Amino acid sequence: MQPEQTVVKSDDPRCAELDAAGWVVVSRSWAAQVTASGIDVDALSGAVERGRQHGDVREIGDADLDAVLLLDVATLADYPGGVATQHRPLTRATARVSPTRRGFGIVDGDGRVLAVTYVDVDGGTAETEFTVVAAEHRGLGLGTAVKAASILALVREGVGVFRTGGAAENAAIIRSNHRLGYLVDEEWLTFSPPSARGRRHQPTRARADLTR
Repeated sequence: MQPEQTVVKSDDPRCAELDAAGWVVVSRSWAAQVTASGIDVDALSGAVERGRQHGDVREIGDADLDAVLLLDVATLADYPGGVATQHRPLTRATARVSPTRRGFGIVDGDGRVLAVTYVDVDGGTAETEFTVVAAEHRGLGLGTAVKAASILALVREGVGVFRTGGAAENAAIIRSNHRLGYLVDEEWLTFSPPSARGRRHQPTRARADLTR
C-alpha cells in the first residue's frame, strides 16, 4: 500500500475523521461469507456442470502451473479496485498448491487454464485469494463454476466457513457470489489525503476476484 493511502472499515469512526480532514475516498471494497449450512448444493453443482461445457472443472496440480502462470500474466492489468483488492502477480512458488493452499480451475482440451480460483485454508475456514477468468471466456459463468467447485470440495473435507471479497465496481463477481450464497458483511473504504487527489494509485494487496 502506498504510505499516503489508508484502508478503513466503513463503520470505523476514523472514516468521519478522515472525511472531516479532507481525505478522499478513492475506492471501495467488500468482504462476504457463506457457511456450509447456508449453501445450496444443487445450485453449486449446477454451476459446476455449466462450467464443464467449456472444459474439465478440477483441482489444479503441478502439471497445470505453466498454464496458470500464463493466465495470470495475461490478466494482471484487468483487476478492478484499489490497494485493498489488487492481485499480486503469481510466481511459480505462489502458484504451487498445498493442503492449505488449494487451486480449482477449468482446463480445456489443449491444457489451457480458462479460469482459476485460489483458496487459503486455515482449519475450518477457507478464504478466496483471487478468482480470474480469461478475457475471451468472461460472462459464461466460469468464475462461478470454479468457486462452486472449491466450496463443494472443501465442504466435503469439513470446512465450514468461506470468505471472499472484491472491488465495489466489480458487479460481475458480486452477482456471482450472490448466486453462490455469499452475503456481504464488511465494507471498506480506501482514503487518500487531499494532497494525493488525482494521482494514479498502484495497488499492492491481494484478495480479489475477476470474473467479468
